[in-house]
Amino acid sequence: MTRFLALLVRNRLAAAGGIILFCVLVLTLITPFLPLQDPDVTATANRFLRPFSPGHLLGTDHLGRDLLSRLLWGTRLSLAVGIAAAVLAAVIGSAIGITAGYFGGRTDNIIMRLVDMLMAFPYILLALAIVAALGPGLMNALIAVAAVNIPFFARNIRGITVGLAGQEFVDAARLGGLGHTRIILTELLPNVIPVIVIAMSTTVGWMILETAGLSFLGLGSQPPQADLGSMLGEARSALITSPHTSVIPGLMIFIIVMSINLLGDGVRDALDPRLRSGALSRPRAATLVERQGEIPAASDDLLAIQELETQFHVGQRTYRAVNQVSLSVRPGECLGVIGESGSGKSVTALSVMGLVASPPGVITGGAVRFRGDDLVGMPYEQLRQKRGDRVAYIFQDPLSTLHPLYRTGDQLAEAIRSHHRIDKAQARARAIDLFKAVRIPNAESRIDNYPHEMSGGMRQRVGIAMALANEPDVIIADEPTTALDVTVQAQILTLLDELRRERGLAIIFITHDFGVVGQLCDRVAVMYAGRIIEEGPTGAVLAAPAHPYTKRLIACVPELGEGRRKLAAIPGLPPAVDRLPAGCAFAERCDKAQEACRTGDISLSGTAPRTVRCLFPEEAMP
Repeated sequence: MTRFLALLVRNRLAAAGGIILFCVLVLTLITPFLPLQDPDVTATANRFLRPFSPGHLLGTDHLGRDLLSRLLWGTRLSLAVGIAAAVLAAVIGSAIGITAGYFGGRTDNIIMRLVDMLMAFPYILLALAIVAALGPGLMNALIAVAAVNIPFFARNIRGITVGLAGQEFVDAARLGGLGHTRIILTELLPNVIPVIVIAMSTTVGWMILETAGLSFLGLGSQPPQADLGSMLGEARSALITSPHTSVIPGLMIFIIVMSINLLGDGVRDALDPRLRSGALSRPRAATLVERQGEIPAASDDLLAIQELETQFHVGQRTYRAVNQVSLSVRPGECLGVIGESGSGKSVTALSVMGLVASPPGVITGGAVRFRGDDLVGMPYEQLRQKRGDRVAYIFQDPLSTLHPLYRTGDQLAEAIRSHHRIDKAQARARAIDLFKAVRIPNAESRIDNYPHEMSGGMRQRVGIAMALANEPDVIIADEPTTALDVTVQAQILTLLDELRRERGLAIIFITHDFGVVGQLCDRVAVMYAGRIIEEGPTGAVLAAPAHPYTKRLIACVPELGEGRRKLAAIPGLPPAVDRLPAGCAFAERCDKAQEACRTGDISLSGTAPRTVRCLFPEEAMP
């Protein structure tokens, strides 16, 4: 509950809506105890008094009745009817939805076709028809509003129940001998209650508005009883001469409905586990920077990652995804970064140009220098000019790079024109040349294709062309061949190697495949639990791995034709980066670990370019 309230308060609009609604509710609850005039007593001599008149703070209506008293009593009535209608619609609609979703088959078909028939009618016309049949009155208006909203709850809850009814815990309950009623009440209902609460919180405001609409038409509360809708209806004839009689109840309806909707949206967001984790929060344009300590000095490398630290702050937890990582690359050089999934490779790459989503990502230390300039904390406009121009990315999934609704050529031209002032014809010609450069056949016709009209290999080539569009100095390739078959993978790797040699590109190639590293990379850095644990020339590392983790990774690569029957694996799991152990993070999985490995920080040892973070390495390094 504390976590829920904290998330709710963090949403400023929801918090504002909640505060306003709380004030309105408190005001309506204490209305019977306030020294107010009788809301139904008429005094025609005091008709249409202006606000702040003596004895009438908000003035009077066409019969001389006190508007403040009628407003508070009318708000009390409108809230009660709206909330009651929401509860009634939620109870009946949810019962229908759970029944249809749980039993399925013919029962589901019959129930949902009846619900569809109700939804086929415009809701306001259906409400008017119900009130016409039952007769004017506030209770009948409540029934009408609840009835027209039942299908909304039924369809939503039915959709959730269909997914839950096929889960293993429901099957286990059936095998345990529980009856249908008990399964629905004890297994399904607790799981759909959050959805019901969210649906109620987002619709109760609409129901208050619908009730007010019926009262405005004279079908809800009847004189002398007042609610907000009937007050508006009675005042419409005096809108020009005495506008305060309409504006005051209208403003109260607006305040109530808006505050409920804002609070409802906040409740929905706070109960959504994806939003709670920050996964669906709107990210900042660049990663938040909160550096502590000294900033490393500049180096002569083209791109230098220096003691970089990137963390994810989720609630009270801090995930150290990148922990004092230092890497560098020179023109024409290819550096491979390898490690298991979750080792921090992609977060390191995204941190270079401030692309880690904030929230929850934060760069807390180190520097990233491109030609001596520190990219971390650089003003956004300057950083944006370098993104895709001087430093480009090739992402693992080309469908996440390419927009499905735009032609690939238009997207490539946009990448060029965002950095260079050229006309559309020149950008198109440049896009065709890039398609040819990455070996896409029939470039003139292919440029007008949508992403879904291309194969995975062709889409990845478009991603490479987009990275090359502005002739960058550095390309960061984040596992660009993972989703491709072996033949296409070989073609992409050959293409990248040719482009590197022809254009003098520096490439940081992120992968988990030592075969790719051996084919393409000059140097390799091995990551584990957010840290570099070994680095050196590719040939030296592959021939004589120094860190036990590197040796085990290489042993996991299958060797065709060698006659081995058993596929090697590393026992255990990598540690959670929010609970990193002291000493070596690999110690719990290492058969060479000693007590010294579990105490104190272990630094990189050796002489560049061959270094290792291990107290007991596998091989003596030169």
